[in-house]
Amino acid sequence: MKIPGTRWGAFLPLLIALPVFAVPGVAQAEGARACFDDFAAITVEEKRLTATMPSGGPAVGPELVRLAGFDKLVSDFKTRLCATKTALRAEKLAETAGDGLWRTAVDRAQGRRPDLGSIDKADDRPLYWARLEMSKALRQWTPRFPLSAPARAELLKAFDFGARGLGDSRFPPGPKPRRVLVSGFDPFTLNGAGVRIANPSGAAALHLDGKVIQTPTGPALVQAVSFPVVWSYFDAGIVEAAYGQAFEDRFRRPELIMTISQGRPGRFDIERWAGAWRGGSPDNLDEPVRGPVPPAGGWPQPDVQFIETTLPYEKMLAAPAGAYQVRYNQAFCVWPDSTKPGTGTAVCRTDAPKPGEVAASGGGGNYLSNESMYRSNRLRTGLGLSGIAGGHLHTPVLGTPADPSALTDADFEARRAAISSQIVTLLTAALGGSASKAATPAPGASARADVLAIPGTTL
Repeated sequence: MKIPGTRWGAFLPLLIALPVFAVPGVAQAEGARACFDDFAAITVEEKRLTATMPSGGPAVGPELVRLAGFDKLVSDFKTRLCATKTALRAEKLAETAGDGLWRTAVDRAQGRRPDLGSIDKADDRPLYWARLEMSKALRQWTPRFPLSAPARAELLKAFDFGARGLGDSRFPPGPKPRRVLVSGFDPFTLNGAGVRIANPSGAAALHLDGKVIQTPTGPALVQAVSFPVVWSYFDAGIVEAAYGQAFEDRFRRPELIMTISQGRPGRFDIERWAGAWRGGSPDNLDEPVRGPVPPAGGWPQPDVQFIETTLPYEKMLAAPAGAYQVRYNQAFCVWPDSTKPGTGTAVCRTDAPKPGEVAASGGGGNYLSNESMYRSNRLRTGLGLSGIAGGHLHTPVLGTPADPSALTDADFEARRAAISSQIVTLLTAALGGSASKAATPAPGASARADVLAIPGTTL
């Protein structure tokens, strides 16, 4: 995957800042192991590859990789990495390995790789953990040639973007189908017993990527990507990179974009407002960040506190019933003193933000899900693409298998399948049909309670 344009260079400082140097003089085992330095520093996420359940057993991440049959991809990547003799070949390997991992995960999720593994094909966790095993290998690789920190960062960037679907998120040429671009997220809250957690939005991205869905007004092609739950990647502009390359292709632009993430228990939420504030919850690197959402360099984007959805929520609310209720969430929160954002108790309402008010939270909270909606639609409006519908969908919480020592069970898999199926129904409704339901806030809940129901929200 060649990453075009200078805007992608924003990711280099991020990846260079992560530890990438091998420690010289460390004794190595014979064979393939000799090209990796086990003592080279790795990220917090990569360190979780050794985490087991509290009750013991094998390391959860590698076990999920094995159960999906992705261990062969990881092993082959390490073998090929050890055999790589030039920087050019390393670049090509990183590109093809990332793209190949994403494509294999999509093919498996959509039933085209029944030969791979025994765990539920829709499970998003093997992709997440396989990506970490491969990025760890790149980070600890001791090549046969000099490799600078910036050069290694380029390899990590190319691999990671490919393994998130950003390498093939452009729409193909040919007869114009309807086009939809969506994004999901990695699993998060993975410390301790959370190490087995999945993310239904990540599973939905695998289920939807490259899929043609039939709508009342014709077929629609869906492209999907998956974002990291890492503040620094958002600082570097990964959301703008993903949606920007689609927006800039004026002959193949999507007509609808939807960021998707896991939200509240028992229901879907179409979020009305995204806010320009980060609440400070720790990300997957255990880094908390609090304050205004920063701009992404190189992209046009307005300086606004709130962005309102342009998704056709009336049509989505009128969609055929699924396993979960669907609500139009109109809550948002502002700081009581606009001259001192971040101080005092946020005021939450369901009307509309007033001029001069400073965002404390969108309806979808003040974590990375809110920010994915804010950034993608800030870019959409900054580019003047008012004809493209855009907004955010929060899925129900997937939960975990009933047995605290189990990695999966039938009910867990059925809930994930029901969520993915209902997302397709909601997308289909958004692309056609007529509305028949009035848009109302979720009943029986205050605006503040509605916002606080989102994991990661702190007000």
